[in-house]
Parts: sequence; C-alpha cells; structure tokens
Amino acid sequence: MNLILRRYDAQPSRTFGELFGPDGRRICYVLEDAVRQVDGKPVLSWKVHGATAIPTGTYRITLEQSPRFGPDTLTVNSVPGFVGVRMHAGNTEADTDGCPLLGMTVDAKGVTGGTSRPAVALVKELVRQAVAAGEAVLMDVVNP
Repeated sequence: MNLILRRYDAQPSRTFGELFGPDGRRICYVLEDAVRQVDGKPVLSWKVHGATAIPTGTYRITLEQSPRFGPDTLTVNSVPGFVGVRMHAGNTEADTDGCPLLGMTVDAKGVTGGTSRPAVALVKELVRQAVAAGEAVLMDVVNP
C-alpha cells in the first residue's frame, strides 16, 4: 500500500499536510514541525532537534511497540537523521517533537480537538489490513 503525505502549508513553526491513500482520497490531515530541509545538505546541518519536519522521501510504515505510545504504534522507518519517528495523536506543533500528528480536521491552531485519536485509529486500521494482506506500507513525503 502506498500513502502520500502532501504538505501544503509550510509556516515558520509548523507545517500542515494531507495524508492520501492508494486510491487518491484524503485519509486525514497531518501537522508537523517546520520544514527546514535544505536539498543537497546533510540533515544534521539543518535539523533543529524536536522542531523539524522529517525530510522528503519514501519511508516504510510499520506497527511497532513504542515505550511512549504503546503497542501497534505507527512508525516511520529509516528517516535520515531522525530516530523513533511515530505518527501519533496531538493538537499543536508543541506535541510533535519531529513526528507527524494526525487529525480528521485542522484549524488555525493545529489539529482540531477530538479529531486526532480517530485519525490515528483510521490509519492504523488501514496499515493493519495491508500488512495482513502481505503488503508493505510505504509513505511518500512531498513538500509544497
């Protein structure tokens, strides 16, 4: 299964995006830290720890045990310069620490309250189904 995280609004402190499924339909919205990527430069030259969106690229998504988020945590694997990237619930860029937050709706403040956990549950279920069908789950991250 191929997912696409298409960023559409990069601001100085946060970035909004949309997560699309293999059928091209939007699954949910995504809130991340600021995009600081400088193409052609190593990640460690532009990354601000805990305040930087992951770089563009294609990443494998798995469900793993997380000490913080528990079993079956959506994990973004092999992100250059990052460790322990999880797709999880939260409402503002203060909750991201470099991880993508999921929400069913967003507003000027971030992910609308009460919509993050349902979005995480929805994406988890899609990943579970794909894995049960023997599929790898990949996510393309695309800047605006």
